[in-house]
Amino acid sequence: MTQPAWQGILFGMAKTQGKQPEKISAREQIKLAARRLFAISGIDGVSVREIVDAAQQKNHGSLTYYFGTKEALVRELVADGAKLIDVRRNAFLDKLEADGGPRSVRDVVEALVYPSIGLGNTEDEEDTYIRFIAMLTLNHRALFMDALEKRWNSGYLRALDHLRRLMPDMPSAAKSQRFVFMGGYLSSVLSMREAALTDRTRSHPMWNSPDTLPHFVQSLTVMLEAPPEDGLFEKSSRKASQPRALVGSIGIILD
Repeated sequence: MTQPAWQGILFGMAKTQGKQPEKISAREQIKLAARRLFAISGIDGVSVREIVDAAQQKNHGSLTYYFGTKEALVRELVADGAKLIDVRRNAFLDKLEADGGPRSVRDVVEALVYPSIGLGNTEDEEDTYIRFIAMLTLNHRALFMDALEKRWNSGYLRALDHLRRLMPDMPSAAKSQRFVFMGGYLSSVLSMREAALTDRTRSHPMWNSPDTLPHFVQSLTVMLEAPPEDGLFEKSSRKASQPRALVGSIGIILD
């Protein structure tokens, strides 16, 4: 799918292209400030007072007023981004399936990557959601899983179903491991990209290059399609069980 095409699918939904966002409410300012701080320091490294100050709220009880607790705020932040990515990914897959696809592993990889970028308030803006989620799943896995309530990953699960069909023949255990690797690769590379593109202190020519995302898609496709070396998985059942938990719309798989 060409870049303009996927942009049309993703950014034609609930976004106004080329316009700056309107002034946000105090509640949304707190959410924005919290997500940015959590992405850098994790939820344990940020106090309620720091969030309120970063949101430029004079009333230090404003977070409690709007959310009750910091944990409740974290849960809402998790759901906000997961819903957005899941809606976009499902729209992406709907378009592929309406056209008779996806026809290749690369088609599916594009459906995994492109809905997870540009999560700011305008079509070319990055924010901090991917890094926030990456930090949260490392240090507070149970909270992350509970916040999703086993929802908001339907598009990701659809993508995995297509990958199982389109990947070359290999043992089920090998495919399951590739999906775990894929989740880690998606999260780490998109976190690096997000951090670079939100850094205004210097230029980031690699991450700003139009070749970088297609190359990332290509590398992920190659990883999924490469045959296992001879001798691997000889003792593994070809009907090996799936990973224990598939959570998060950016593709985090917990084994």
